[in-house]
Amino acid sequence: MKAPYYIFTSLLIVLALVFTGCGNDRDQASESSGDGSPESIVENAVFADLDGNEVRLEDYRGSLILIDFWESWCGPCLQVFPAMEDLRAEYPEEFQVFAVTVGMTETPDDARKFAEEHGYDFVWLYDENEIFNKLGGQGIPFKAYVDPDGNFIKLEMGSYGREGDYNRAKELINEYF
Repeated sequence: MKAPYYIFTSLLIVLALVFTGCGNDRDQASESSGDGSPESIVENAVFADLDGNEVRLEDYRGSLILIDFWESWCGPCLQVFPAMEDLRAEYPEEFQVFAVTVGMTETPDDARKFAEEHGYDFVWLYDENEIFNKLGGQGIPFKAYVDPDGNFIKLEMGSYGREGDYNRAKELINEYF
């Protein structure tokens, strides 16, 4: 008679973990606001360009910004780059892509080589201040969106594929412009 109790209890624990750890939508947002919130981290983020110069979001006010954490070995990251390039061509003033190398296995020189070989019209950056880690990033692709006024919109983990990511980003562009 104890076996059904253990099975039932185990099932409840598994269900609790599934429903608290996963959701239908991979978007993440914090309802809190404070120094450690995603809003504060993203809105105050400082990155380095591939020459070591500081780059801040405020330098790109007026554009919707996609902060795309990536590395060159990440297949889903690279699959979506052409779609983001298409959006850059369609909305050159309204949409910016910050391609931020996380530094898991690559250096700024590795990112520079990739950027030179592929020619995407992105702002190529390096995450020297560990924004990815501060946001709780555990894998890539990992994205943050910022509105034209510099306000955090949302985080996304994973990829919806080339067309899916294109459509999601285009919806945001159309919402703000």
